[in-house]
Amino acid sequence: MTWESLELPLLTHRIGGSAVPSPSEARLDLIDPCTGNSYGAAPIASANTVDNAVNAARKALADPAWADIPPLAREALMHKLADALEADMDYLASLEAMDTGRPIGITKAVDVPGAVAWLRTYAGWPSKIFGSERKLASTPGEFHAFVRKEPVGVVAAVTPWNFPLILSMWKIAPALAAGCSVVLKPAPETPMSILRLADLAAEVGFPPGVINVVLGDGAVTGKLLVEHPGVAKVAFTGSTATGQRILAASVPSLKKVTLELGGKSPNIIFPDADLPAAIAQSAASCFFNSGQVCYAGTRLYVHKDLYEAVIMGLQEHAEQAAIGPSWNAECSMGPLISQAQYDKVTAMVERAEAVGIKSVPLTHKLPEQGFYFPPTVLRDVDGSSEIAREEIFGPVLSVIPFESEQEVVAMANDSEYGLAAHVWTKDLGIAHRMSKALEAGTVFVNCVLLADPAMPFGGYKKSGLGRENGPEALEAYLQTKSVVMALP
Repeated sequence: MTWESLELPLLTHRIGGSAVPSPSEARLDLIDPCTGNSYGAAPIASANTVDNAVNAARKALADPAWADIPPLAREALMHKLADALEADMDYLASLEAMDTGRPIGITKAVDVPGAVAWLRTYAGWPSKIFGSERKLASTPGEFHAFVRKEPVGVVAAVTPWNFPLILSMWKIAPALAAGCSVVLKPAPETPMSILRLADLAAEVGFPPGVINVVLGDGAVTGKLLVEHPGVAKVAFTGSTATGQRILAASVPSLKKVTLELGGKSPNIIFPDADLPAAIAQSAASCFFNSGQVCYAGTRLYVHKDLYEAVIMGLQEHAEQAAIGPSWNAECSMGPLISQAQYDKVTAMVERAEAVGIKSVPLTHKLPEQGFYFPPTVLRDVDGSSEIAREEIFGPVLSVIPFESEQEVVAMANDSEYGLAAHVWTKDLGIAHRMSKALEAGTVFVNCVLLADPAMPFGGYKKSGLGRENGPEALEAYLQTKSVVMALP
């Protein structure tokens, strides 16, 4: 089986509830990571196309069909879209697997159900967005004072290629709950599931212009979208460097911005840890999705008394990885997303080996075609080396010994990133001290890579700005308006 017979959504923009032809626009080849072969070409949205999409979103904001929809009706519409995603499970999972190279068994178990979970969670919010009446604290006289919560406006959502459907829903779901409209630009490598999502939204009855999709790259389409004067908020997930450019571009118009950026997350195994669980989950936290996870635990700090046992355990788990194409549901690891990503990861590992860092021997036989990179364990890594400090976005685990709690806190926090951290211990005192001391937006204790729509997610330092998920995310899509009426 391959994806050659899979019928694809029409490869063009979705604006105002319809597919919009783009014959005159430049195009980008779409490459199957499992084969290196092209399966289509997507347009790069021009300034005119971006204008049309933002104008459609602005029109939807003023349309009574969306602006005046009762909260329960908005909730019902969001649940209807979630129902459509569930009914379309096999097709959506196939599109996601083809685009990303992630095995179909994972996209069925993780990607589509995750998108549904986020949509259903935020579907519960429209009827619970309340203003409040206030009593003025220092002003004499009779007043009716109250606070309104209103949608922020048009949201530009710019999403990455590693989890296209889920990470798009991290932005779409709270935006819809707040009553905003959205112009979404998926990563140029992975548009297919997002186009299908937009088609399903139109089919279930979302008013035209509420959900729009423009295809293209970051340099042209992304820049046009985030700088557009009609956009009120930008929600971005991707690299720190791109996030910094987006933040700078937001300054002239003071757009609201949420940035979920890079990471180099520490993972710490203390002497009293449940060692089999810590080893298995530490391997999973780095090798899942071939390491292409922003909060992967790629810096593994192991107490010196356990070091050799952990190295042996990691070697065993790495050897057991089932590496193969996305259409094989039995595989646990697929390829990297692109030739460029493969070249980057390869070069970083080669530079590490050139300075004396050793790779644990493995015997994987990789497919001959595609951008496959084996799970890689590097031992006795110097914490100041490039491989231990820079985000790699590949299945490469740097293992570093430590002796004391104070030492490992200092090493873990010695990073420009602060997205997540992982701790393995049975001691509640250690767990609480580490949860407080580690400079990270999320600290996982005896678990890894758990994302849930109820819990806020975001980073310290260069790992981001603002939070996604939870009620905290909803506030980023709302404006607060104070109203004070003098009474006669």
